Parts: sequence; structure tokens; C-alpha cells
Amino acid sequence: MSSLLYDSPGPITRRRERIGSIIGGALVLALVALAVWYAAGRGVFELDRWDVLFDPPKNQSAADVWTSMVLKGLGATLRAAAVAAPLALVAGLLLALLRTARHAWLRLPAVVIIELFRGLPVLLMMFFGLLGFGWDAFGAVVFGLTVYNMAIIAEILRAGLAALPKGQTEAAYAVGLSRTQTLFSILLPQAVRIMLPSLISQLVVLLKDSSLGFIVGYAELLKSIQNNAQYFGNQYFIALFVVGGTIYLVVNITLSRLAVWIQKRSTRTSRGPIAPRV
Repeated sequence: MSSLLYDSPGPITRRRERIGSIIGGALVLALVALAVWYAAGRGVFELDRWDVLFDPPKNQSAADVWTSMVLKGLGATLRAAAVAAPLALVAGLLLALLRTARHAWLRLPAVVIIELFRGLPVLLMMFFGLLGFGWDAFGAVVFGLTVYNMAIIAEILRAGLAALPKGQTEAAYAVGLSRTQTLFSILLPQAVRIMLPSLISQLVVLLKDSSLGFIVGYAELLKSIQNNAQYFGNQYFIALFVVGGTIYLVVNITLSRLAVWIQKRSTRTSRGPIAPRV
């Protein structure tokens, strides 16, 4: 079956794609093997470099290490993301509505705010909350994550609104709906459904950016790993950071799969039930 944008690949193209996939896979495996060989030569896989995870020194138990990383570190990361994400979504929605307003006195301030916070680093905003407002580390992290991501989310929603056919707005006005009713009843639900993968991806970015909080003293996952590595010794850096990277991967992949499931479910819901054949 042909696509709307290009024809389906023929036998020669499919053969070339298979050959390219095989060559690419072989190169990836070679790089992985080289990395493993290099790590083995430096003693990374020796048992005494990993015993901090199951038999740590300095009269500490494995439960203490895992509790500090998973319960305290990951818990602090999720707590900051759980507070910043709804704030960024609500503020981003408000900015997107103002960005698409008819009146310039509403539209121009929204444009300035979006361009300003989209162009500033997250870490700079965290320092501004910490030093400028005098907030604690948690408040500074939430502030930085919120103001940066609200600007990105506002642009995502604006792009979703702009992608909708203009005929829907004209039809809504034709049946007597106001602009507010048109936005919230017709346009926004469709824009959110269209841009849902991008929104979830931005929330994943928000979660990952919370790792910058260790610079302002917030005891999130990366800070907890760093504290453990400094306490037990530099020889355990790799083991602890491998665990931290694995935790980040599990959380982010879970969020990504959740986005796929929500998108498929919303697509089936929007299409409605399939009529039975007679």
C-alpha cells in the first residue's frame, strides 16, 4: 500500500535497507564491544568495584545505600517534577491562549514571556530563584523547571492550535459559539490530542532537568549518588552512576510508553465505537 507522501519501497530498496541495518548493527556491536574491552582493562568489572551495592564498607548496609538513592534521591526528583509539571502545564496553557488572542495588548506580553524564558537556561532560573528570591533549594528547582517548560509547552500548544483547519473555527462561529466556547470545546481538545506525544516528551525533559538541582543544593537522585560516591570512595563512582542511569532510564521509558498508550487510547476514543456489520 502506497503512502500519501511517497511510494512503498520496492525489492531493491528493501534489500539496501536490510544491508544498511546489518552494517549499522555490526558497527554498534563493535563499539559496545570496544567499550566493554576498555572498561575491563581498567578493572571496571572487578567485584570490589561493585560491592557498594550489596556489601558496602564503612559499617553501612546495602539497604542504607539503596534507600538514599531510590527513596530519598528518586523521591526528591519525582516530588520536584510532580509540582513543576502541573504548574508548567497550566501556565503554558494560559500563555498559549494569550499568544493566540486577537488583541495585541494580550498577545505581545505573552510573546515576550515565551521568548524570554525559552531562551534562558534552566540552571540560571534555578539560581535566580535561590539567590534572587531567597527560596530554598526545592523552591528554586521548581521555579526553574516551571518557567522554562511553560514557555516550551505554550509553543507546543500554539503549534497544535495552528495545525487545526480554519474551517472548524468558522463552523463553530457559524452555529453561534463564542471564541471561548470554540477554544475549550472544539480546538483545545484536538490540539492536546495532536500534540500529546510532544507534551509527554517535554515532561520527560522536565524530569531529566531536575538533575540540575544538585548544583543549587537540592538533594535529588544525582546529588544522592554523588554523596554516596564521595563518602564510599571514587572507586565506586561507576557502579553508583550506572544504577542512577538505570533508574532514569526506567522512569523515562515508562513515561514514554505511557504517552504511547494514552495516544492510542485517545485515538480509539475519538473515532468512536466501530459499527457492527450486518
